[in-house]
Amino acid sequence: MLFIPSIYIGEQEIFTKAVPAFSPANGGGNMNLISLKSDYAFKALFSHENVRKQFLSDLLGIPPGAIRSAALVDTGLWTRYRKHRQGVLDVLMELGDGTRVNVEMQVRRLMHWKKRQFFYLAKMYAENLKAGEDYDKLCRCVSIAILDFDLTEEAGCHSVYHMRNGEGRELSDLWEIHIVELRKEPQETGAVGDWVRLFNARREEDLEMIRTKSIGMTEAIEALREMSLSRAMRYRHEVNLKLRRDRKAEDDYVRHCGREEGKAEGKAEDVLQLLRELGSIPQEIEIKIRNEKDLNTLSGWLGAAARAESMGRFRENSGL
Repeated sequence: MLFIPSIYIGEQEIFTKAVPAFSPANGGGNMNLISLKSDYAFKALFSHENVRKQFLSDLLGIPPGAIRSAALVDTGLWTRYRKHRQGVLDVLMELGDGTRVNVEMQVRRLMHWKKRQFFYLAKMYAENLKAGEDYDKLCRCVSIAILDFDLTEEAGCHSVYHMRNGEGRELSDLWEIHIVELRKEPQETGAVGDWVRLFNARREEDLEMIRTKSIGMTEAIEALREMSLSRAMRYRHEVNLKLRRDRKAEDDYVRHCGREEGKAEGKAEDVLQLLRELGSIPQEIEIKIRNEKDLNTLSGWLGAAARAESMGRFRENSGL
């Protein structure tokens, strides 16, 4: 029997219980897998230290033995002034040498994605320096974006960007951006391609295509199997799929019908999308936003959500 411990997803704790171990005999060979592209499964995967270390080793080209630690730290980035926009990262790690690494899964194409990525990288970099400290305290920051859409024109699925001049000479290694595009066929025969296969895995046979036998990858595969066997995690997965289907249906409705009601629903969802970056949305607030049909009111709430640095500030500015 496998025992799957309780895991934390946001403010919610999901308890799981002992389940039969994976084997072809109990139907595991045809088992549908939880999608690692969902927020809760992605974060649950990186709760395993060996997985974090192996992932960083494979993506950044650091020997596994050189990564002494890959500690998870608070994913909320500070704001200096009241009107500054707060940043909330998916997975934020700090290595033994002080290097900070943000790993983000993004399944929907966002406007101004590149500017957004630099915003988070700059926040993460500046946060290192405390009042009164010298600039030499600033540490290297790395952004790893895992995208379920095509962003670059590169043929490969893994692109790395450094700060270099026109002749290719590096100015500094303090900023580094990695982009992993899951829709592109992995041309890499090594570990990076196997991580792409893992994040794209939908059924058990997809895992058989992964060639890496490292400790971290083996633990990642087993963690995915355990999550897929957990009824609680599967329920969360189904809810997540429903929300994504509903959002797509709303977008199609607004695009093709162009009705005022559809526009209101789309704008209400935009408000909620911004509020989710601030934390959990109170149920009564979400209901009021979804039921509101006046576009001017929704536009006001959208502006309040964009300016707010906390849920409390949004409620104060919007009157909700």
